[in-house]
Amino acid sequence: MHLLPRIVCVLLLTATAFAQTDVHKLAQSVDRRYNNLESLETQFTETYRGAGISRNESGTLWLKRPGKMRWDYREPRPKLFISDGKTAWFYVPGDQQVRRASVKKLDDLRSPLRYLLGKTKLEKEFSGLSIAPGVKPLDSADVILRGVPKGMEDRVTQVLLEIAPDSQIRAITIEEADGSTTQFRFSDQRQGIYISDGRFRFTPPPGVETVESTGISQ
Repeated sequence: MHLLPRIVCVLLLTATAFAQTDVHKLAQSVDRRYNNLESLETQFTETYRGAGISRNESGTLWLKRPGKMRWDYREPRPKLFISDGKTAWFYVPGDQQVRRASVKKLDDLRSPLRYLLGKTKLEKEFSGLSIAPGVKPLDSADVILRGVPKGMEDRVTQVLLEIAPDSQIRAITIEEADGSTTQFRFSDQRQGIYISDGRFRFTPPPGVETVESTGISQ
């Protein structure tokens, strides 16, 4: 082999190894940050685009170990998605029905986030985890990781995780096989604060019918 091709091969192999090392270190850094937390409160903005529909919503997300979460939507209208780790509920105030599902059977894009605290292992949860240099982050100092969540390959083509320099997850973008995209942006993250278990319990209002479901989508 001539000298130039050899040099090119060495450079390519070195660059590949360096990129993989960076992904490994970055994933471990995110794991350490969230696995050491007992609770998290953050403001969120959710943007959905697909099938000719564009929807923007916002509110507050609370997470607590083990597996508890509460999505409190405020804009453009109030609604609630809540789980105590075993049962999930979706309710829009004023509706005559509330949907309930076992967490084990739940099919919802927000559901995996309940394991963000305490059980995060990005390299085990995503296939093909890599850096996405061609995707522009919200902040130029952030890094975008991409991968396919294991067990969701038939539904999700790719997930983009925007990681801030302090290892916070600033945004999650989920691209589905049907061409739709859902993005969650997080801000004002408050970590390790006291959150009562009562915040993750739900009792249907009087006169509201409970409907069993597996898909608690919006």
